[in-house]
Amino acid sequence: MTTNQPLLKVDHVGIQFGGLKAVSDVNIEIKKGELIGLIGPNGAGKTTFFNMLTGVYVPTEGSILLNGAKLNGLPPFKITQKGISRTFQNIRLFGELSVLDNVKVAYHSLAKHSILSSMLRLPGHFAGEKEMEDKAIEFLKIFHLEGFKDEKAKNLPYGQQRRLEIARALAAYPELLLLDEPAAGMNPQETHDLMELISFIRDQFNLTVILIEHDMALVMGVCERIYVLDHGQLIAQGTPKEIRNNPKVIEAYLGEEVS
Repeated sequence: MTTNQPLLKVDHVGIQFGGLKAVSDVNIEIKKGELIGLIGPNGAGKTTFFNMLTGVYVPTEGSILLNGAKLNGLPPFKITQKGISRTFQNIRLFGELSVLDNVKVAYHSLAKHSILSSMLRLPGHFAGEKEMEDKAIEFLKIFHLEGFKDEKAKNLPYGQQRRLEIARALAAYPELLLLDEPAAGMNPQETHDLMELISFIRDQFNLTVILIEHDMALVMGVCERIYVLDHGQLIAQGTPKEIRNNPKVIEAYLGEEVS
């Protein structure tokens, strides 16, 4: 592997549902450590694109490569094991489980103790469970959620549920973290705090991040490069300044604020 190889390469990727092309001929290259924005109007294909990256949908054209290895056709759990984790536009926590258990869930695919040791309650089982709990609490501390570890996830305020979902995604130790509208439903102060948090976790965990977001202040403030989708096609890419002043982007947003 050369040092110039992108972490993620999306090569002429598209998907068709019946006669409808939801995403068409998208080409994206992302280097390790970048913090990338993916924006566009509602219905532009952004979440569909994330679903292809994570194996929820299989592209009908093109290829998706992570560290040079093709992901097309792999089930979502295999793609998670290879290093891609995500949050969702609509929060998908286990509401009846505790905050701590929601984070521990992400560790089970990485657990070192065997199913047999768990069934027989061998020492390896208890050591593994203790390790998972300690690591989960470390993540909760980063997100200032350790004081709520025994609360049911559904009882957290909305903004804290969003933070918990990011903590759970990080607990899978991804190389590439996909955030789907993480600021949705947050107030301005929560959004500002989230902006700082995204930059922090990127640096702290040596992550690459792709962010779908409609809050342009957040996108322009935190992202180094931005890709723009409209009607399933890539219409622009560049720095925040270049995107802010791009006529195609302004037209695609039909007067929406992009500065």
